[in-house]
Amino acid sequence: MLQVSYIRDNREQVLERLAVKNFKQPQLVDEIIELDDKRRSTQTSMDNVSAEANAAAKQIGELMRAGKKEEAEGLKGKTGAWKEEIKKLGELLTITEEELYQKLVLLPNLPHSSVPKGLTPEDNEVVLENGTKPELPADALPHWELAAKYNLIDFELGVKITGAGFPVYKNKGAKLQRALINYFIDEAEKAGYSEVSVPLMVNEASGFGTSQLPDKEGQMYHVGIDNLYLIPTAEVPITNLYREVILKEDQLPVRNCGHTPCFRREAGSYGAHVRGLNRLHQFDKVEIVTIAHPDKSYEILELMSSHVQGLLQKLGLPYRVLRLCGGDMGFGSALTYDMETWSAAQQRWLEVSSVSNFETFQSNRLKLRFRNADGKTQLAHTLNGSALALPRIVATLLENNQTEKGIKVPEVLVPYTKFEWID
Repeated sequence: MLQVSYIRDNREQVLERLAVKNFKQPQLVDEIIELDDKRRSTQTSMDNVSAEANAAAKQIGELMRAGKKEEAEGLKGKTGAWKEEIKKLGELLTITEEELYQKLVLLPNLPHSSVPKGLTPEDNEVVLENGTKPELPADALPHWELAAKYNLIDFELGVKITGAGFPVYKNKGAKLQRALINYFIDEAEKAGYSEVSVPLMVNEASGFGTSQLPDKEGQMYHVGIDNLYLIPTAEVPITNLYREVILKEDQLPVRNCGHTPCFRREAGSYGAHVRGLNRLHQFDKVEIVTIAHPDKSYEILELMSSHVQGLLQKLGLPYRVLRLCGGDMGFGSALTYDMETWSAAQQRWLEVSSVSNFETFQSNRLKLRFRNADGKTQLAHTLNGSALALPRIVATLLENNQTEKGIKVPEVLVPYTKFEWID
């Protein structure tokens, strides 16, 4: 959530940056400023009346002690009117603050100055491309056929148990999943992240804190009777570990990682591009989360991006890094890098990670602060990234490493899988 003081002081810049994100309600900026003016004037009026009432109360006491009872009683007659006016102003202030809050939560985060303009994924900027795309024979199979051939994943059994988008992993498919999770966690710990195991359901306050609510409630599974949400990503519970926390400056950066299943309704996702593991309602992911000093957050974003790229390099997967354009960015992000791997059988790029800097957007909602060297509190920056999401990693590993003999397991995974081939 943006800070009102920043919006007031930087109106033109706010409108300019919101335009990069293709925000369709720029009038909210002026409405917010007007409501803040109203809030300020109401608060000032209430403070003035309260000061007048307090001064009168003090004067009444002095008059009574001086034996000037008649004058004191005259002043007392005005106290009822002051109390009534204070009550009305307090009610108006509460209403105004709520109206202001409801408009503030509709504003997305402002994109970083490096974010390119654009409306669709086609407008994203390719930052770099790494690795050689494998050349597969004409009879190469897509991952969903490989999964059936080697009895690794049963999509139809998942449909029977739950519905489409909930696959059942079997045999070496299940072991490959577990190997990837353990490998990603181990690599994150080597990079300085501390592992946490967190709940898979969160309350409204947690969803609001990381800006999934009220923006993405339609994409989240809601447990209505308890008013809880299944997490769309471990970012939500891990970041919320620090909601309403004041850290010490020397504690920064705080780095955590965790593995969770993730649940997404993915409403409106249809077509051949979502086949197999390409788009699921439930999938596993290892998340890295950092709470950083504002002066260091973009340096840390690059380090997080490098960490994810390092995983892809060690897995031997060709990949590219995209800087997302304004129209393709998330609601709360200031800058996002997407990492995509090349699917050799499908002949297309598949997104496997997003790494984002939210600056103070989440921390303002979370009331996540740190105490600086001067003893003053200020908002921290929050960052997170997928390191990595498993489904499309599995898809590209199966497709790119298929041979006549079977599917070759990347060398770094063999200590975890305990096998070199899927055959």
